[in-house]
Amino acid sequence: MHTISLDDLAGEHLAAARQAASGRSARTVHGGHEHSLRQTLLALAAGRGLDEHESPGEATLQVLRGRVRLATRQDAWEGAAGDYVVIPSERHSLTAIDDSAVLLTVAVRPAAAG
Repeated sequence: MHTISLDDLAGEHLAAARQAASGRSARTVHGGHEHSLRQTLLALAAGRGLDEHESPGEATLQVLRGRVRLATRQDAWEGAAGDYVVIPSERHSLTAIDDSAVLLTVAVRPAAAG
């Protein structure tokens, strides 16, 4: 069984995000070409984020640290550590209000029937 501390990983990547010119750092926690589920830890320095982009498909966002804002053209959501949201299937952006770490979960393709 492979285990990982999301809290430790969030701390490491927040430190990297603060130093990065982009203000962000990420690591795929689970997934890849052979998996239908991809989970990525994304750390963002305060005020930084991801510009508006297409939805990756079925996806959720769990806030591990800090506060973030997920916005579409018609709606916005602010979440803090412990909050969870289903990402809308439309163009959206993500901005860190504070130094933040989130866990992005995306269903890449339908899982094969067992």
